[in-house]
Amino acid sequence: MSAGHAGEAPVSGRTAVVTGAGSGIGRAVAAELLRAGWTVVLAGRRTGPLEETAALVPGADAPTVRADVSDPDDVAALFTAVRDRFGRLDLLFNNAGTFGPGGVPVEDLSYEAWRHVVDTNLNGAFLCAQAAYRQMKEQDPRGGRIINNGSVSAHAPRPHSVAYTATKHAMTGLTKSLALDGRAYGIAVGQIDIGNAATDMTDGMRTGALQANGAVVPEPVMDVADVARTVRHMAELPLEANVQFATVLATAMPYVGRG
Repeated sequence: MSAGHAGEAPVSGRTAVVTGAGSGIGRAVAAELLRAGWTVVLAGRRTGPLEETAALVPGADAPTVRADVSDPDDVAALFTAVRDRFGRLDLLFNNAGTFGPGGVPVEDLSYEAWRHVVDTNLNGAFLCAQAAYRQMKEQDPRGGRIINNGSVSAHAPRPHSVAYTATKHAMTGLTKSLALDGRAYGIAVGQIDIGNAATDMTDGMRTGALQANGAVVPEPVMDVADVARTVRHMAELPLEANVQFATVLATAMPYVGRG
């Protein structure tokens, strides 16, 4: 990345927040950014896994903050801590999320389970984006970037995934609206839709995943590091350029052509 673009700070002076940084995609993206010289604030519900992520890149600047993104007070405290310590925020990777109870038919899904998924995936994403937006709008130099973690489910659902799919479709609306409103303040907002990255959350896909025709078949997965590199590319663009939507998926997974 060149440091010569207007509005672009050197990577070594850039600060990012990664939510859900204690595992999976969040951990991989945080480690990729840390290796590239970013300061990365690792946010998540459990301190232990966050510290394990930080230890992946010894010597890097990777403070940890325990935060439940569905709790407005936790989110406010997270971004206040970032502002107080670093003075600015260049990137939010809005990643924290949950599948919720997998494989539950619509008629059997409890309201509590629905609410948990919505609170985490949608309300949490909004709260973090709002807090980041406020700081990016007011800081000097003004601006920054927000990357929302969508899903292939933002385009096409899996069977029995109504809560997860609904929130990921909503994430697309959140991304578009934030991108529009952020133009005046140099805030670039994009979304990465990911399919079958190899993480603990997707472990079962390799042994068998329910298909639209009722069959259960193994599905290909891809290395989560390939996702992390894509997020880093999006993050390190100058603010005059934006990847609005990117879809990164295992090449042979069921998606295009519905199979």
